[in-house]
Amino acid sequence: MKYDLIVIGGGPAGMMSAVTAGVEGMHTILIEKNNKLGKKLRITGNGRGNVTNYGDMEDFQRNIINNGKFLYSSLYAFDNLRLMELLESQDVKLKIEQGNRVFPVSDRAGDIVDALYKLLRQNKVEVKLNTGIKKILIQDSHVQGIVTYDDNVIKGNKVVIASGGMSWQQTGSTGDGYKLAKDAGHKIIEPRPALIPLEIKEAWVKELQGLSLSNINIQAVVENRVIAKQSGEILFTHFGISGPAVLSISSFLSKTSRGPVNLQIDIKPELSAGKLDKNLQEILNINNGKNLKNSLYDLIPRRMVQIILQLTGVDGNKKVDRVSSQERERLVHIIKNIPLMVKKMRPLNEAIITGGGVNIKEITPSTMESKIVKGLYFAGEVIDVDALTGGYNLQIAFSTGYLSGISAASK
Repeated sequence: MKYDLIVIGGGPAGMMSAVTAGVEGMHTILIEKNNKLGKKLRITGNGRGNVTNYGDMEDFQRNIINNGKFLYSSLYAFDNLRLMELLESQDVKLKIEQGNRVFPVSDRAGDIVDALYKLLRQNKVEVKLNTGIKKILIQDSHVQGIVTYDDNVIKGNKVVIASGGMSWQQTGSTGDGYKLAKDAGHKIIEPRPALIPLEIKEAWVKELQGLSLSNINIQAVVENRVIAKQSGEILFTHFGISGPAVLSISSFLSKTSRGPVNLQIDIKPELSAGKLDKNLQEILNINNGKNLKNSLYDLIPRRMVQIILQLTGVDGNKKVDRVSSQERERLVHIIKNIPLMVKKMRPLNEAIITGGGVNIKEITPSTMESKIVKGLYFAGEVIDVDALTGGYNLQIAFSTGYLSGISAASK
């Protein structure tokens, strides 16, 4: 049997590509090596499904770290509003939370997968599970079909590679698409972790394991130059730090191989140094006669007090009325500039997404078709594009998936 379109990969990009082609009447098959579709999508947003972001396209471009201009066509072809409309037409009610993050009202990422599965059935897309792809058949620089790992040949003149990256490999993202693309003649930009926790050199971070801080500022400094800033939440772990603000800043760090990275964390960004000092003085006055360490609980998290004192070198057993202006100045400075040194990033498999992938210079941005092989298209994380947290990466997957499907149908 010959198909009009063969889609490799049953994640958000692959499902959207197949649905779009099916709507256009193409005889389409979606091939997935797992035993079910959307395995990684089901756990996104801690299982709640941060499906997109409600920001405008300028906001999207600000939050795309790598090759944002390449994505203009796909994001405009199928934007966040169209995605939300599509999901709500399938009875997936949506809500907008902090940072314009969009979630299902049910807080179940599985509802998104179920909706896409329903659309696949409605549009007569054949789904083949538990099937890995060995190679793409190419003759005279044109796609002829694919060969599965059990040596079954599936014929078709158009193929979409939407098999994801190399992070969260337990969900099936093991870099298969890179090999297929490379065998077809494409250059692969070295895969790297994006949105990844950071290991920290300072031993004291382990003492704060499990502590989460909201509304902090964090900046990365390399050779006395600030290379990235982020705001939001930070989580201390047994190896270092994680949380949305840390994951976002890691994407900037993973693009550079320059020297040591120093981090500075401001746990009171809403206060200027002067205002913070004034607040500190008021707290010390209220607690007259008490030890300094017992007085700081009103200003900073209890578990951080001893750490802050260690970093400043101020004696926590000193009575508050004996604290000098210079010691107050040191306290204020550290509270707004807690120093950390990055040891390394966690392994690629622990990254939320993979940076790197198929070189965008070899893909036509207005169609997602290969410039090397006719009838070969790409969508999603397999391409060298990535963005910050907040639903942007899933929107990229859906948008490039849509554009690959509609482009294949129009030729």
